[in-house]
Amino acid sequence: MSDVSTALGVRLYPDLVELGGLASALALAATRCLVDVGRISAPEQGRSRFTCAELTCERGRISVALGSQARYFMIDISGVDGCRAHCDTTDLDQVVRIADAWRVGVGLAELRARFHFDHATEGDNTTVV
Repeated sequence: MSDVSTALGVRLYPDLVELGGLASALALAATRCLVDVGRISAPEQGRSRFTCAELTCERGRISVALGSQARYFMIDISGVDGCRAHCDTTDLDQVVRIADAWRVGVGLAELRARFHFDHATEGDNTTVV
């Protein structure tokens, strides 16, 4: 069994195993959805190089990680202005759509209207969910 299939689990993420990990799958999803998610990177070593990715742009970063017991993608947005948001989705295409919307300037209120966010805060740490 390869490192990527051991790290990801073929049963939950067969598509990501085939593509070599989360970062590669996000790049392909962005291309398929015709969106720009900024720069995609992954840790260089360890299991997380297959299971975690970071999308960065001028507004900050979006961290994406995989669920280990069920198939889902955990999204954590950290803006340079101090805003924070978190949500989960089972749809990889939705991950890149969220990243594209945030990258082009969509605010937290509109992100909440378009996508379900479990938690979001503005720069002053006022909860807006």
